[in-house]
Amino acid sequence: MRDYKWVMVPSVLAVSLAGCHARTNAPLTAEEKAEERAQLQDDREQLEQVPPPVKSKYMVIRSFESWQNPYLTVQANMLELHVTRGDANPSAIGVGGMLRPEAARKVELNITLDKLGEAVSSVPGDAWPYGRVVAIEEAHHVPANAEPVVRKNMEATLARLTELGVAVYDPNEGKLQ
Repeated sequence: MRDYKWVMVPSVLAVSLAGCHARTNAPLTAEEKAEERAQLQDDREQLEQVPPPVKSKYMVIRSFESWQNPYLTVQANMLELHVTRGDANPSAIGVGGMLRPEAARKVELNITLDKLGEAVSSVPGDAWPYGRVVAIEEAHHVPANAEPVVRKNMEATLARLTELGVAVYDPNEGKLQ
């Protein structure tokens, strides 16, 4: 795993801001395709350092509030990556209290679909207590005219995560995608 000491926040924010430019629908050149394959391979190698998913740890979870691994909210024009860092203090004293609030370890990043691999592979190892699995959900309160775009983005996100070797789980339905 990349050892950024959670320098990921500014770097992924920069990536997400840089990724906001609209890509034309022109076909990719051979050089761009090779670059895309190389980036995918690099992202996969980084993610392989995260242990495989352990179903016994996450299949019992039925809500996003209880989910501790990274999860994605798919929207019409972006993805929102939610990450909760592991608690650096191994003591059970004061967990979730005023001196060790869980909210202080949470980060939410807006990214584009083309930067998904880069963002997910940059998540630190301590944020993957269930192994290499993410939860995924569609955005809530989506206008009716945006629903087809959100569903299309959901399918593209699932396909990209599969390419990266990341398992996908829906806590609300209690099943793997």
